[in-house]
Amino acid sequence: MANLNGLKKGFETNYNRTFGEKFKKDTVKRIENNEYTVSEISVLYDVSKTAVYKWVYKYSILYQKGYKQIVEPMSGTHKLKELQARINELEQAVGQKQMKVDFLEKLIELAESDLGIDIKKKAGSVPKSGSGRTAKK
Repeated sequence: MANLNGLKKGFETNYNRTFGEKFKKDTVKRIENNEYTVSEISVLYDVSKTAVYKWVYKYSILYQKGYKQIVEPMSGTHKLKELQARINELEQAVGQKQMKVDFLEKLIELAESDLGIDIKKKAGSVPKSGSGRTAKK
């Protein structure tokens, strides 16, 4: 006759356990808080991964069936702060350029009054002699 002792041992380890609802919710919270993974919970409490996933789908807000969570490398607030910093940087550059333009305009104005010549070219002004085009022969 066949040896059934080894076969009986395999059946003896299978036993039904029930976990309370509070335990399941606490376990799901640990998964949501990234304290444990489903695999770690499965090994820690000797529960099948399928059972843990059922708990997650039942008690979790984040990980429900059909729910797609999009993870972006940069959050919206972080991106907003970076863009705001870039705007401030560009506004500062524009301000510096405007100060330079104002300084140069004042310099030209002072030079015109001191030297008595027109430095800024006016639109429609006639070019001075020697600076015009020469006719081809």
